[in-house]
Amino acid sequence: MPVARAWILIAVALAYPVPCFAQTQSTRPITLVVPIAAGGGMDTLGRFMAERLQERLHQTVLVENRVGAGGVVGADSVARAVPDGHTLLLMDVSTVLHKWLHRSVPFDVTQDFAPVAMVATTPLMLFAQTSFPASDAKELIAYARANPGKLSAGTPGAGTPHHLAALMLNAAAKIDITHVPYRGSAPSLNDLLSGQIPLIWATPVAVMPHVEAGKVKALATASRQRNALFPQTPTVAENALPGFNVDIWFGIAAPAKLPAEMSERLARTLREITMLEDVQHRLKTLGYELDYRAGDGFRDVVARDHERYGAVIREAGIQPN
Repeated sequence: MPVARAWILIAVALAYPVPCFAQTQSTRPITLVVPIAAGGGMDTLGRFMAERLQERLHQTVLVENRVGAGGVVGADSVARAVPDGHTLLLMDVSTVLHKWLHRSVPFDVTQDFAPVAMVATTPLMLFAQTSFPASDAKELIAYARANPGKLSAGTPGAGTPHHLAALMLNAAAKIDITHVPYRGSAPSLNDLLSGQIPLIWATPVAVMPHVEAGKVKALATASRQRNALFPQTPTVAENALPGFNVDIWFGIAAPAKLPAEMSERLARTLREITMLEDVQHRLKTLGYELDYRAGDGFRDVVARDHERYGAVIREAGIQPN
């Protein structure tokens, strides 16, 4: 090949470089930000998904727990990150609540993130010490009315769906159960087990072993339907407050302006993961239901729940912290 032609081909190649994601994919790790403390149900799901992403992408995927303000700190760190596919957020429904439950939120959940794919849902439940005198939501409400200001319930933090459920229960039942925010589900569970607090709102994954061991009991489910893992535990809606409903979903999101090809590749990988039989079995045993929605489907869920919960919070007269 003539030297002049060779130089022309090199110049053309340099003018059209391979996308950055392809260049760095096998060498730079991906950070999956979990915006709550280690040890709870969300953290468990995040680490499980990180392991599977690492296997499929052949790329290191690190979980980083960035806690604070009920998830605001972790979510904001991803919203501000470079949209190059190397910083992701395990987003849950709390991200759409922050605007309504905090006075100041540094991001817009509908504008500052690229929703990649929703992957799963899980019920939110109210748990109590086994010696607690109530056995369901109806009895809890009666006890709270008879003992005003004497009960407290722990959550993973202000602005979480757990916090919302606690506020909604107070508003709907006209009771006063003190909200106690922790830096994750694990610390609140530890205080429940040690007798420091009588109630906690939590997802089933971290609490199930203690229920099975007879150390904790389930009082109520916050979603519309009973949880398959706790079929004997009635929902708040059927047992005490018709219409009561707080759902929890999880998905992977990235900073806004993530290139479409990166988002699509991650979404395809997540779809492959959710179709694996062992993944389906494992998540079901942990209390999760797979619910895959990619791209615009996930974006619609974020926008819908942002407006829906905003309306619920305003109607209940709940004021932001």
